[in-house]
Amino acid sequence: MAQITPEQIVGALRGCVDPEIGINIIDLGLLHWIKIDSSNNVEIRMTMTSPMCPVTSVILADAQLRIEKIQGIGNVNIELVWEPAWSPEMISEEARLNMQV
Repeated sequence: MAQITPEQIVGALRGCVDPEIGINIIDLGLLHWIKIDSSNNVEIRMTMTSPMCPVTSVILADAQLRIEKIQGIGNVNIELVWEPAWSPEMISEEARLNMQV
């Protein structure tokens, strides 16, 4: 069994877009931490732009499904955390440039 890499996880999550903002969760800076064990079980810590985000469950479910589609993946556990708190400075430079009108 091939070892899953953090790059594969990040690649899968680039397709997970916040429907309110229209930017993927990687470029938004919502992903804090990835841990992959030798059995390809994945633990992720991520946040939302706000504790009041109305699409939290949609984003978490989409992220879970995208990771589970990776060939050879084990169990996937996504933990929603609020520290460190999200701020607009976490948005990638590329996404920031695309947001400018």
